[in-house]
Amino acid sequence: MKLSVVIPVYNEERTLEEIVRRVQAQPYEKEIVLVNDCSSDGSRAIMERLASEQPNVRCFHHEKNQGKGGALRTGFAQTTGEIVLIQDADLEYDPSDYPKLLRPILEGKADVVFGSRFLGGSYARVHLYWHYLGNRALTTLSNMFTNLNLSDMETCYKVFRSDVAKRLDIRSRTFAVEPEITAKVAKMRVRVYEVPISYAGRDYSEGKKIGPKDALIAFWAIVRWRFFG
Repeated sequence: MKLSVVIPVYNEERTLEEIVRRVQAQPYEKEIVLVNDCSSDGSRAIMERLASEQPNVRCFHHEKNQGKGGALRTGFAQTTGEIVLIQDADLEYDPSDYPKLLRPILEGKADVVFGSRFLGGSYARVHLYWHYLGNRALTTLSNMFTNLNLSDMETCYKVFRSDVAKRLDIRSRTFAVEPEITAKVAKMRVRVYEVPISYAGRDYSEGKKIGPKDALIAFWAIVRWRFFG
């Protein structure tokens, strides 16, 4: 089993090298697909150096910013593994959770696995009440439209069998990619599992990028991909 870890990168020079180190520490045959979404800091140079030093690291660059959705679309098209996993470039999500995320697929029970921050992982930072409330509201609305009973639709950690990942055909450019993926997975009627994960959320002073505007975008995306997608 080969694991493809897709990491969108946008101005993550402070954490990029460390997240790659943590992913490499996981005991799986793997490739790491880094997609630079037109970063304006030193991310590109770090990516190029990592790729030159580590044969299983591959990097791709957008010359124009295309958002997280665009980065995932590029990354998914380049994957060669049997399983595809989304990893953010910051340190909010812990790659030591990979065994839990991969287990349902490796055991032949699941086609897609969501990692939930709300099911009781080994740790979670006490963090941003309104952000939490927004996540729960968007997940509830998404569940109503998809008939899934997820606890955390907005999670970064989504894992797919490669044939499922290739069929997603991601169109969103922004953080609307999360409800888009969820809606398309639901329409495929594949087997979806959810497992608890750890979470060390950042605040805005630490570089967190998602905000209230993104909640409105996600709300529209839930409606769009249910009725017009």
